[in-house]
Amino acid sequence: MIKLIFSDMDGTLLTSENKLPAGFDEMMAELKRRGVIFCPASGRQYFSLLKSFEKYADEFLFLAENGTLVMHREIEIFSCPIDRKAVDRILEVTEPLKNILRVWCGKKDAYIRREHDTPVFQAELGKYYTHNAVVDSFEEIDDTPIKVAMFDVTGNAEKNIYNYLGEFYDNLQVVLSSDYWVDLMTKGINKGEAVRNVQRILNVKPEECAAFGDYMNDYEMIQAVGYGFAMANAHPELKKVAKFETLSNDEFGVLVGIKKLMSEGLI
Repeated sequence: MIKLIFSDMDGTLLTSENKLPAGFDEMMAELKRRGVIFCPASGRQYFSLLKSFEKYADEFLFLAENGTLVMHREIEIFSCPIDRKAVDRILEVTEPLKNILRVWCGKKDAYIRREHDTPVFQAELGKYYTHNAVVDSFEEIDDTPIKVAMFDVTGNAEKNIYNYLGEFYDNLQVVLSSDYWVDLMTKGINKGEAVRNVQRILNVKPEECAAFGDYMNDYEMIQAVGYGFAMANAHPELKKVAKFETLSNDEFGVLVGIKKLMSEGLI
């Protein structure tokens, strides 16, 4: 029987209008009744996820920052910091990039430099990093770094950011999280590795877990569970490794997939 359900947020659980699917609260009540823990698994920061699910703060497991931080009831279950020297080098190499928002992601907060404190960048930052601070220099930050995130306002992050980071491919985890975002983390860390650590810590088997995703930062997570679902709108490469496919995010595919598991007696 399934005990844990992991779900990506953007393009997966949330609709194109950035809303939860109709019937979400009713489904969460039913999962709770059946003893199943729901876990938003996202590139978003923990505080952003917590804000989105305030009334579930004591119920949900939160897998944040693409797997670098997992929290439950405000307690850290798992984390994977990135070496600060690596962060400094990333920032040095990407300094020349134009019209790119660089976010220094820490356990306590997300930080941007003052020159990037613009309405365009703040609007995007507010979606994923609701808890953020503006600094004059990244060097002044007193926090534990877990990720560096970069946003391309043109929606061509692969060309304008990802392809520019070649020197880091061998030593860091460089993930294209969407058409707009690229994340850099400690080598080997991803949503799938975080899921495996959660399984180990909570003594839950892969076949007792399901997961839903749409993009390449969900690739390893989909393979770390017994029931991996790709959304109808998912990246073609993700569909290749998913055992199952469900409807699109705008068709409430996550809830449809959960109902399928229930109808088959797996939940």
